[in-house]
Amino acid sequence: MRSLLRFVVVGVANTAVYYLLYRLLLLGMPYVPAHLLAWSGAVVFSFFANSLFTFGVRPTWRRFLAYPATTLVNLAFTTVGSVLLVEAAGLDERYATLLMGIAAVPVTFLLTRTVLTAGREPAPPRG
Repeated sequence: MRSLLRFVVVGVANTAVYYLLYRLLLLGMPYVPAHLLAWSGAVVFSFFANSLFTFGVRPTWRRFLAYPATTLVNLAFTTVGSVLLVEAAGLDERYATLLMGIAAVPVTFLLTRTVLTAGREPAPPRG
């Protein structure tokens, strides 16, 4: 449960990083490219924050290269959902990706935990 709480804290920080980049990029480009570039920057932040803070694992090149697999699910979910919210539901493009990012949290947590902790010895029981 503690790692889920930390994941949520990192997720809030990551969302802020993403959204700041997204809004800045919207000043000079359409929303889909802005979303993709902001997402890419947020992936790097998320990898280091989740490795070190959430799951207490050393960030390695192997984990870094595997990490995008977890975020591709998030990317597909948030991108398709954002386009549907903007194009089909008429939601303002500035808020669609924010809502979709929140909706993606549970699936992303499970995938991230699997990738970042694979092969790690479990911690001894406390007590």
